[in-house]
Amino acid sequence: MKGKKAGLRTRRFLVLSATAVMAATSVGSAAWAGSAAGTAAGTGVPSINWGKCESPGLARRGAECGYVSVPLDYSHPNGKKIELAVSRVKHKTPDSEYQGVTLVNPGGPGGSGLGLAVLGEFVPKQAGDAYDWIGFDPRGVGSSKPALSCLPDYMGPNRPDYIPWNKSLEKTWLDRSKSYADACHKNDAIGLLDHMTTVDAAKDMDRIRAALGQQQINYYGFSYGTYLGQVYSTLYPERMRRMVLDGNVDARKVWYQANLDQDVAFERNIKIWFGWLAKYDSVYHLGNTAQAVEARWYAEQFKLRVKPAGGVVGPDEWTDIFLQAGYYQVTWTDLADTFANWVHKGDPAPLIAAYESTDGPGNDNGFAVYNAVQCTDVQWPKSWDQWKRDNWKTFLSAPFETWGNAWFNAPCLYWPAKAHTPVNVDGRKVTSALLINETLDAATPFEGSLELRRRFPNAVLIAEPGGTTHSGSLFGNACVDDQIADYLATGKLPARKAGDGPDTTCDPLPEPVPAAAPSAASTMQAQAVPVRPARPVPLGRS
Repeated sequence: MKGKKAGLRTRRFLVLSATAVMAATSVGSAAWAGSAAGTAAGTGVPSINWGKCESPGLARRGAECGYVSVPLDYSHPNGKKIELAVSRVKHKTPDSEYQGVTLVNPGGPGGSGLGLAVLGEFVPKQAGDAYDWIGFDPRGVGSSKPALSCLPDYMGPNRPDYIPWNKSLEKTWLDRSKSYADACHKNDAIGLLDHMTTVDAAKDMDRIRAALGQQQINYYGFSYGTYLGQVYSTLYPERMRRMVLDGNVDARKVWYQANLDQDVAFERNIKIWFGWLAKYDSVYHLGNTAQAVEARWYAEQFKLRVKPAGGVVGPDEWTDIFLQAGYYQVTWTDLADTFANWVHKGDPAPLIAAYESTDGPGNDNGFAVYNAVQCTDVQWPKSWDQWKRDNWKTFLSAPFETWGNAWFNAPCLYWPAKAHTPVNVDGRKVTSALLINETLDAATPFEGSLELRRRFPNAVLIAEPGGTTHSGSLFGNACVDDQIADYLATGKLPARKAGDGPDTTCDPLPEPVPAAAPSAASTMQAQAVPVRPARPVPLGRS
C-alpha cells in the first residue's frame, strides 16, 4: 500500500504499542563506536572490526556492532565500496551446542534491522540461545553508508488529497512524484540508485556470511524480508541452512500487481476493524454496526478535507493513521481511542501524534529505499494511463487505501535508475524452510504463501485461519512460536501434507478487548505477550 507492503511499502515504522515503541527506541537504529569495515589481509574476504554498540538496548545485551564493506557494483567487485551496518548478539550456549549465525531482515524494503539482533531472546524454550543473531541495515538503509535520502519532508502535512477527484489534483501528485524521483537522482552522489535491487541485497548478505567466516547461514525474514530470503536461497541454495519466513511475498506479483492486491485486502481488513468497533459501541460510541462506523470514519475524513485537524491532519494523514489497523490487531485499541477522542472531544493533539508516529515526517530514508528497490527490481508500467485505469477500477471496490498506495509508488513512473528482471524464485534445492502466514494478512495475502510452498518442495506452511495480523510470529502465539523453536532447535519440520494447502494450522491470537469492556482485565491478561522490537510496516505502502 502506499508504498504498500505487498508492494512492500516500506514507508514507515509501525507503532505496535507504546511499550514496543520504547523497546524499538532502546534497541534500535543507530550506531555504535565500532571501527569501519576492512578486508582480511591477502584473502579478499571482508572482515568486521567489532566494537561497542551505542544503542542502549543492544549494549545492555552485550551486542557488538561494526561494518562490512561490500562492492557498490557487483559486476566490478574490486571497484568502489559501500559499508553495511551490522550487529551481533552471540550465542549463550556452550560452543559444542552452537548452531551458527542467523541473519534477520525486518521488511520494507527499507527497514533497519540492527535492533533485530535481539530476536533470539523471543524464541521460546531458549531455542535461540544456540545461534549468533545478526542484525543489519541493508544497503542505503539507516546506519549503512551512504544512507539514501531525497526529500526528508515529503510525508509532511498537509498533503494534497490522495484521491485525484480532478485533473488538478492528478497533476499535482504526478508533479510531486516526479520531483521526488528527481531529488533522489540529484542526491545520489555515488550512483547507489543503480545498485539497489533485491539481488544486490542478497549478494550483500552473502558478503556478511563470508565476513562472519561461515559456510552457511540461517535466516529469519519478515514481510519484504521473505522475498529477500527467497532470492538469496535461489542464488545460494547450498548456503542456506534453516530459514523462517513470516508474511510471504508472492514472487509472481512483484511489485505492481502486489500493490493492487493489497488495496483489496486492506479494504477487507479495515471493514473487519469497523465491525470490531461496532461490537464495542458501548465503549467508543462510534456506531453499533460496521456500516455506521464506516460512515462515521468517512464523514470525519470529509471534514478534514475542509479543515485539517490542527492544520496538520487532513484526509491523507487520516488514512495513513488508520491504515495500521489493517496491519496489526495490536493497534486496534489505541487507534479506537484516537478515533473516538477526535469524534467526541475534537482534540487535535492525539491525532497529530498518531500521524507523526505513523508517517515519520522529516526522515524519508525508508521511503527512499522502498522506491529504490521496488522501482529497480522490476519494470513498472511506463504508461500513466494504465496506472490510472487500474487504480480507478480498484478504487470502485476498495476506496480506503487505493489512491494513497498508488501515489506511494508513483515515483516509479519517473525513477532515474534502470529496472531489472526479477529472479525466477526456485527453492527446489533448499533443504528446509518454515513458512508462516495469517490467512487474512493484507500486506502479504495468503496466496503468496501457497505459491512459495509450491516453489519450495521441502518447506512447510503454518497457517493461522482468520488472522489479520501481518508478520506476527514470536509475539506470543504459543502454537506458532513453539513450532519455530522446535525447528530452530532440531531442524525438524512438521509433516508436509499432500495437496496445495497449509501443512498445519494455529488459531490466531484473540482480538483485543478494550480495557473499559466487561471482563476486559482477565481477557487482556490472557493475551499478555513479551515485547518484541517493532518492525517497519512492510510492503508497498506498508
